[in-house]
Amino acid sequence: MTISLFSGQGSQYEGMGKDIAESSAQLLKVYETGSAILGRDLKEICFSAPLEELSRTVNSQPAIMATSIICLEAAKEKGFTFEGVAGHSLGEYAAMYASGMVTLEDAFRLIKARAEAMEEATQGTKGAMAAIMKIEPEKVEEVCANAKEYVTAVNYNSPVQTVVAGTPEGIEEVSGIFKEMKARVIPLNVAGAFHSKLMQSAADKFYETAKTITFNAPQCKYYSNVTGGELTDFSDMASLLAKHIVSPVRFTSELAAMNEAGADRFVEFGPGRTLTGLVKKTLKEATALNVENLETLAALFQ
Repeated sequence: MTISLFSGQGSQYEGMGKDIAESSAQLLKVYETGSAILGRDLKEICFSAPLEELSRTVNSQPAIMATSIICLEAAKEKGFTFEGVAGHSLGEYAAMYASGMVTLEDAFRLIKARAEAMEEATQGTKGAMAAIMKIEPEKVEEVCANAKEYVTAVNYNSPVQTVVAGTPEGIEEVSGIFKEMKARVIPLNVAGAFHSKLMQSAADKFYETAKTITFNAPQCKYYSNVTGGELTDFSDMASLLAKHIVSPVRFTSELAAMNEAGADRFVEFGPGRTLTGLVKKTLKEATALNVENLETLAALFQ
C-alpha cells in the first residue's frame, strides 16, 4: 500500500517547485488559483521571494501547500497512484486536497484563513518551539509537566524526536533540563508556539472560515494528526481542523497505524525530506521517497 505524505512548515526554501511547475502549463495553474484567492502572486513568492519573506507564516503555508500539490499532480500525470494520505501539520491541507475532500479553491481558502489567523496570534502572544532528540517522548512529557512556565509536547515525530512549544521562558527552562539529560535540543525558527493552547485565538478565528467550507468524504484512506490514526468520521471537519491548531501532531502514531494497515511505500510531496527521514527512522522495512523537483520525480518511476 502506497501513502502520499505532505510536508509541514519549516520545509520551505527559495525557488521550491520551480522546475516541476514550469514543466507543465497545467501545473502552473495551481499558482494562478492560489494567487486569485490570496490576493498576491503565489508563484513569485515560491520562485523569487527571499527566504525571510517566504518564511512568514502567511507566505510559507500557502507556498508549501501549492508546491506539495504541484509535485503530487506531476507524479499523477505520469501514472502515480496511492491508497492513503497523511500530512504533517500544515501538510494536512494538501492531504485533504489529494484525497478529494476539498477542491483546490477551498484548500487555498482554508490555508489563507489558517495562516492569517496563526500569524495574528503570534503577534499577540509570544511563543517558541524546540526539537528534543535522543530522548523518549514520555520523558519529554514528564519534564514539560513539571516546568514552572507553560511548555508542552506538540509534535511526536519519531520515537526519539519530540517537538515542544510554549512561552519563550518555558522553552528556555526545559532546554536546560534536557541538555542535562544528554538530549539534543534544537531551537526552531518559527514565529509562535504552534499546536499549543497559545494558539487558541487562531483556532477560534480560523473556525469561522472552516465552517463555511464543504468537505467531501475522501476517496482514499485519510490519516489525522489529531487522532493519530485513520479518520473515519468526517461529519465535523471544521471543528477538527480548528482543534488541530491547538493539538499535538501525533505523527509517530499515524505511521504505526499506516504500517499496521499494510502501508509499505511512502512518498513525500513538497519541499524537503523531513517526513521521508522520519519514515526511514521509524519504519525500517518501508520504502520512503520524496518528490520535490524533476530529478526526484524521475527517481520515483525508476
